[in-house]
Amino acid sequence: MDYSIFKAYDIRGIYPTQINEDGMENITRAIYTFFSRTLHKRDITIVLGHDMRLSSPNLHTIARETLQKCGAHVVDLGLVATPTVYFALKQYKHDAAIQISASHNPAEYNGIKIALRDGDAIIKIGKKSGMDDIVKSVKEDDFEEYTDGGTIEVKEHVLVEEVDQALTTIRPGDVSGLKIVADPANAMGILPLNDLFDRLDATLVKMNFELDGTFPAHQADPLQHKTLRDLQQKVKDENADLGIAIDGDADRAMFINEKGEIIPATLITTLIAAEILKDQPGARILVDIRYIRNVEDIVRKLGGEVGYTNVGHALITSQVNTEKAAFAGESSGHYYFLSMGGCESTMRIVLYVLRVLTREKRPISQILQELQTSIESGEVNFELNEGVASDKVTTKLKETYADGELNTLDGIAISYDDWRFSVRSSNTEPLVRLNVEGKTQEVVDHQKAKLTQLILDLGAHIKE
Repeated sequence: MDYSIFKAYDIRGIYPTQINEDGMENITRAIYTFFSRTLHKRDITIVLGHDMRLSSPNLHTIARETLQKCGAHVVDLGLVATPTVYFALKQYKHDAAIQISASHNPAEYNGIKIALRDGDAIIKIGKKSGMDDIVKSVKEDDFEEYTDGGTIEVKEHVLVEEVDQALTTIRPGDVSGLKIVADPANAMGILPLNDLFDRLDATLVKMNFELDGTFPAHQADPLQHKTLRDLQQKVKDENADLGIAIDGDADRAMFINEKGEIIPATLITTLIAAEILKDQPGARILVDIRYIRNVEDIVRKLGGEVGYTNVGHALITSQVNTEKAAFAGESSGHYYFLSMGGCESTMRIVLYVLRVLTREKRPISQILQELQTSIESGEVNFELNEGVASDKVTTKLKETYADGELNTLDGIAISYDDWRFSVRSSNTEPLVRLNVEGKTQEVVDHQKAKLTQLILDLGAHIKE
């Protein structure tokens, strides 16, 4: 077993060298053991799904058979997007869930996302919420005994109910005049997009809508802006109102405006926050520490409460539930709803954006321009030279910018009246990440250049 596959928020590695059929039984058995000991029972109902990666069906079969031998009742959803697994876990009040997917990672990867239900809240299992127990169980061969008393229930049409609920809740209005281009990158976003737009009168222009775990068009990672270029061009060629890019397991979305420009995720958070505050006056809205000011300004203007989160989907889901925040947005394109157990619902984000476009009858760029109060730099990633610790970087930055307002929620963030920056270590890669925002492009460019040079001088290089 290569224990490096047990990450901060999920299990993930290269198939078949790191994660494979040989190890899948023990990993699944350890997950079941964690569920059983946490819930203090053996007769657990576990939702199980998988994505379209070439290795997923085999890993899914082993997981299903292992859970059955453990005595679980397996609710097998088959081929589904990750938000559908979360939806089923909460909607049908099951105990736990396992999704076999490597999200946005390249084709050679696979992985496992794990969740528990606590009332109406979903708990995503990561390093701080049970992953260490799972690792310990595997290392020590400490498993609950097999009972062979489990059962399997194949459950279909969950996505239909998920879409029904989203449409009933958000009601996008008459979208018949809209033209949308969507690129799910041959991945799981195809399923919710097809089902959703089958029930809407908007024109959907499809790109890469054939499920293919080899990702023939490009990696399903919209944070890599190079993967968005064809979508940006298609939006312009089609004179479309909007472009939508969905990541590999469909729990993230990025948007393109009618000019073919990438919309920063925090502007989508700002837009949705305004919509939610109209429906739920005074609601609490969360935003991750990287970029905060656009969201802060609209939430305060509309009388809501604003809070701040670490980076990382499992941590944000937990905070949404703990603080009873109606909505949270992350600058990586994850969006979270308390009504969904604190989890992501990409189709709800799409519906909110369509609702605004339908009501405003103006280009999305104009709508967002009126909401934007802060310019964002885009993330700069640094690899540290050998022997250079991230603490050296943050210590120097705190000394250099000691006259600013310091926040240490996740790495460091230092604020001034007209600009601020965030520097943090990645939870998933050996990187230091820099983000800058300010009132004008000139301020952002100037401060980003100064910070970049300072970090380079400390013993780092930019990762392209």
